[in-house]
Amino acid sequence: MMRTTLRKSIGPLAAVLVAVTVWLGLVVTPPDRDQGDYVRLVYLHPALAWVALYVAFGMSAVCSLLYLWKRTRSLRFDRLAASAVEVGVVYTLLTLLTGSIWGRPTWGVWWTWDARLTSTAVLAVLLLGYLALRRVPAEAHIRARRSAVFALLAAINVPIIHFSVIWWQTLHQGATVLNPNLSPMIHGLMAWTLLLSFVAFTLLFAWMVMVRYEIETRRVDEDEVGMAAAIADRQAEGIHS
Repeated sequence: MMRTTLRKSIGPLAAVLVAVTVWLGLVVTPPDRDQGDYVRLVYLHPALAWVALYVAFGMSAVCSLLYLWKRTRSLRFDRLAASAVEVGVVYTLLTLLTGSIWGRPTWGVWWTWDARLTSTAVLAVLLLGYLALRRVPAEAHIRARRSAVFALLAAINVPIIHFSVIWWQTLHQGATVLNPNLSPMIHGLMAWTLLLSFVAFTLLFAWMVMVRYEIETRRVDEDEVGMAAAIADRQAEGIHS
């Protein structure tokens, strides 16, 4: 009951914050001196990347680790990890899409095999691989263990993406706010709108994960009820025969 109430509260709040972010980003904040109106993608692309790389993959890795640890092993963590990855796929693909749209006017191409872009594309493939692995028929705990190990191995790619702009010469710019010098490259209303976008898309992710988790839990419960009914029918047939 509490989880349902929380989900119903977060959903509208996330929708309002996303709407305010769009309004501020498209209407209120000024264009950039160099990039013009294309700078408005800064209120979308970094927030999507934040959720895709750190929130979604971080949540899946932590839940996978909690499942593998015997003292906390529960299929609830497996379902949470899977829900985070499913929503994370959406955010990762949107990250690549918005980055490509932004790259066309600034770099002159829709796509280049830049270190940051390539490693993010690899992340998308790994996320899809995780979901494909879960489709392989297996007993619930076997599937959960395989998925958890895969998620932890795939998480190695996240620090590679994060530090790619430092380790290699790359077209992709460094961090706008949390850069090594801790000197934000954005100020005033633009900075507050950027911060709001991070909050808005993080809350939207949380709501989507809650919805996906409840759908999966309901499906598992229905399968268990169906299995129990099938066993009862077979037992009844045996008695009558």
